[in-house]
Amino acid sequence: MNQTVVGIFKSAMEAQSAAQKLTAAGFSMEHIDVANHRYAADSTTNQAANALKADKDPSDYRNTSGTATEAAADAAGRSGDSISNFFSSLFGDDDDDQDRSNRYSHVARESGSVVTVHCHSEENAHKAAAILDEAGAVDVDEQAAETGYQQANALGATGQQASTADGTVSAKVIEESLQVGKRVEQTGGARLRSRIVSRPVEASVRLREEHVTVKRNPVNRPATEADFAAFKEGNVEITESAERAVVGKEARVVEEVTLGKQVTEREETIRDTVRKTEVDIERLDGTTDEDTRNQKDKR
Repeated sequence: MNQTVVGIFKSAMEAQSAAQKLTAAGFSMEHIDVANHRYAADSTTNQAANALKADKDPSDYRNTSGTATEAAADAAGRSGDSISNFFSSLFGDDDDDQDRSNRYSHVARESGSVVTVHCHSEENAHKAAAILDEAGAVDVDEQAAETGYQQANALGATGQQASTADGTVSAKVIEESLQVGKRVEQTGGARLRSRIVSRPVEASVRLREEHVTVKRNPVNRPATEADFAAFKEGNVEITESAERAVVGKEARVVEEVTLGKQVTEREETIRDTVRKTEVDIERLDGTTDEDTRNQKDKR
C-alpha cells in the first residue's frame, strides 16, 4: 500500500541533506520532493539562491529537490492556504485529522522546508521516517506548542470575547489541568550468550613396561642325566608387555545461569505549570464590584 511520509525542517540545507540521505539509502529521487519557502534564510544552497529571484510570498512553496515530479505542496496550488490544502488531503476531514492537519500546516509555515517521500510499503515508510528523524526533522507537536499553536487555536475556537444579539459581552475562562500518565520504556537488559572454548589440560599417570633380559653364566661341570634329557633342539620364548595411557572425556554440568526480573516501584513527583484565564472587571465610572455590592446591601 502506497504511503506518504512528511518531514518538516527548519532550513533548506537540512531538507536537502535529508533528501541526500534518502537517496543514499536507496530511495529513488523520483519519489522524493523538497518544498521550501523563506528563500533568503536558506540562500546557502544553490537551489535556494536561484529561488531568491522568484516570488518570496511565504505561502508560495516551491520544489527545490530537482526531481522530475512536483512536490505535493506545489500541486495543492499557489493560494494563500495551499499548504493547508496539502495536509488536509493527506490526513482527511475528521475532527482529529483536521486538528493534526492544522498543526502540521502551522509548523510547516513556521519552519520553512518540507520533505515528502512517496513509499510503496509500510516497511519503506518506517525506514524513510527514521532517516528523516535522524536528519533533524522537527517534532511537530513540540514545535507547535513552542510556536503558540495551541494557544492560538484555543483563542480562535472559543473566542476571547463573544457578543450576543442582546448586547451582552462574555469572556471565556479557560483553565488547564495537569494529567499524568505512564508509558513503558526499555531502560536496559541482559542477554545470555553461550559459546564453547577449548583450553589445554594435563594429567600424570604411571605406566608399567616389561623388558626381556638375556644373561649368560659360564659353567664347567660334568653333564648329568637331566642335562642329557634337555640335550635336544627346541624353542623357549618369553614375551614383553607394556601399559599405554587411554584417554576418555566425561561432560558434567557444573553451573546453571538463569535470567530473571526483579520489580521495584518508586514514587515520582511531577511538577509543571498550568494556565488559567483570569478576568478582571474594571468599571468605566471608577467604581468597583465591592462598591456595587455595598450599595445593594444598604438597600
